[in-house]
Amino acid sequence: MSKKQFYDLQEYINHLRKIGDVEYVKAEVDPILEITEIASRVIKESGAALIFENVKGAAFPMAINLFGTEERVELALGRKPREVGEELVEIFHKVNPPSLKSFFSILPKAYDLLSMRTKNVKFGFSQEVEERPNLHKLPIIKCWPDDGGRFITLGLVLTEDPVTSRRNLGIYRMQVYDEKTTGMHWHPHKGGAAHYHEAGKLGQPLEVAVVLGGDPKMIFTAIAPLPEGMDELAFAGYLRGKPIPMVKGKSISVSVPANAEFIIEGVVPQNELREEGPFGDHFGHYSMEADFPVFHLNEITHRINPILPATIVGKPPKEDIFLGMAAGDMFSPLVRIIHPEVKDMWAYPEAGFHNLLVVSVDERYPKNGIKAMLALWGTGQLLLTKVMITVSSDVNPRDWDAVLREIGENFDPNEDFLMIPWAPLDTLDFTSGKLNVGSKMGLNAVRGTRNQNKKPPPKKLPDPRAKHKTILDWRLLTGGILAIKLEKNPKEMINKIFKTPGYEDVRIVAIVSPDIDIHDNTELIWGIFTRFDPYLDVIFERTELRGSAVVYGGRMGIDATIKNWYPKVIEMTADIEELVSERWNEYWTK
Repeated sequence: MSKKQFYDLQEYINHLRKIGDVEYVKAEVDPILEITEIASRVIKESGAALIFENVKGAAFPMAINLFGTEERVELALGRKPREVGEELVEIFHKVNPPSLKSFFSILPKAYDLLSMRTKNVKFGFSQEVEERPNLHKLPIIKCWPDDGGRFITLGLVLTEDPVTSRRNLGIYRMQVYDEKTTGMHWHPHKGGAAHYHEAGKLGQPLEVAVVLGGDPKMIFTAIAPLPEGMDELAFAGYLRGKPIPMVKGKSISVSVPANAEFIIEGVVPQNELREEGPFGDHFGHYSMEADFPVFHLNEITHRINPILPATIVGKPPKEDIFLGMAAGDMFSPLVRIIHPEVKDMWAYPEAGFHNLLVVSVDERYPKNGIKAMLALWGTGQLLLTKVMITVSSDVNPRDWDAVLREIGENFDPNEDFLMIPWAPLDTLDFTSGKLNVGSKMGLNAVRGTRNQNKKPPPKKLPDPRAKHKTILDWRLLTGGILAIKLEKNPKEMINKIFKTPGYEDVRIVAIVSPDIDIHDNTELIWGIFTRFDPYLDVIFERTELRGSAVVYGGRMGIDATIKNWYPKVIEMTADIEELVSERWNEYWTK
């Protein structure tokens, strides 16, 4: 795909049409579940973006799967995400320390840096039409059968700090309660929630603008893990090489993007909470119901003939993994600025990103890998990471087999295992049974001289089903990691494996539930890392207390089976699957 700049969503969609990477569905489709099933099948096959022109009950068309391949994300950004991160690192090093020579060396990139801002304009396409608030006219979807209702899936929530006026742009789930009221599911670690907190200290409601559409780069920056306080709209201007045009809001003091498809204006009052959820999310389960603030609409403005952008989240693969991977590629180089020992890192989309981060480290001194873990857990949104694995600098963190090999050859629980029993956790994580808190663990697999004579991990094992009839399936992974599928009593089975002859050289035993295909890497990574809490579900062959320290030894076991407090796994109903199969050819009739 050729490099191209798009300054609003419809420019991007028109280009996808020209290159044959968008499909227009003219048949009437139901926003309740049917669209989810259609889009899920298309995403799984790396198919085209979709425009639903006739959404039942809605007055406008809807676009979905706009970023459902790596190629489309690169096209939307105008270049490879990694190149942006490397460019920012280069700029930092050239101006640090600042000098006349370094100033002239960055002049070729100065134009983009000058674009890292917004500009005020008097007119915006996003305000061509003003309407009384009526969310029922919009093609808002219900994604999964047990969802609490419909929700706005790709709304860019724009807020300002009431004290400093700093902006934040984030994507937060917005459950539709009625035609002019939604939930505001912002997590306590996010910028919008911080602004709401500051407004609360002043005893005032928080003004909010929800942006739907606009420059695709702006949609990307809304999900990007920018440093706290950095303006996502300004960073979008840097990516596009041109400031984002902003126009004064109609009913609020907040300025809004001029080239969006829709702008929803309103306020979130203090001390008004309402139950929100459950909803299927990118961990593949329904997230827990909880009370969240309420958004009251003042009005809706939109351009003439707008298109509502949407997405679906659920068990991977879904569209969000491609945006998440791009964010990781773009921002991982920047970590080297403050943590120079970090050479590369990768948050696994199969595990919902926050559940598994692998970091390659240049170990300059003993236990530099442990230091890197602690430092990264204190850096921005990485605080939500549940499992962190450090490997040597020549290991590609994206290569799952290589990572497992390093664990098998180098990880020694006696001195390489780090447990944090209680810490902040992703709001969507349910494994601890508590909201927003849980445990974390780190595995340091950076090579060291102590491991040079260790017996290598096994390359084959006897079938464990011969001695343990309740085992449904098994697989030996690289590095001596044994995956077992089991119906019940997982911790008991781990201890039985520890005592069974023939498995002495296994490094880790991971037990998963019967719904997991352990021979599919995506399924297995998801099935393990979204379903265990380290504090509750990790056991070792030997555990002893030395002073105040817990010392672990021998083989490690992970109980990644579904517990009785876990929410349901997301599944589409059989009748919707059958309906979509029957209508499949009808959707693509020109």
